[in-house]
Amino acid sequence: FNKILILDGRGHLLGRLAAIVAKQVLLGHKVVVVRCEGINISGNFYRNKLKYLAFLRKRMNTNPSRGPYHFRAPSRIFWRTVRGMLPHKTKRGQAALDRLKVFD
Repeated sequence: FNKILILDGRGHLLGRLAAIVAKQVLLGHKVVVVRCEGINISGNFYRNKLKYLAFLRKRMNTNPSRGPYHFRAPSRIFWRTVRGMLPHKTKRGQAALDRLKVFD
């Protein structure tokens, strides 16, 4: 049977944890990640801040409300990172993403 994994995000690196979570949800396990606000991003804080602000500036010229959507909550940033590691445009990837729950 498929097990439920509950992971504490505190102290983990964003991409490293996301890669492990992405693999587990693709294998069919349900994954719950708690304390996403404690996830670290490696590197210089100022450089990471500039990269995120550049990401926030990306928008659709004709109608910005149509996307791309920029999540600001730590749990949604982590969710988006995992989504980038999944084939989310296929049924298999969407099912895998449904097996992931994230909380701040």
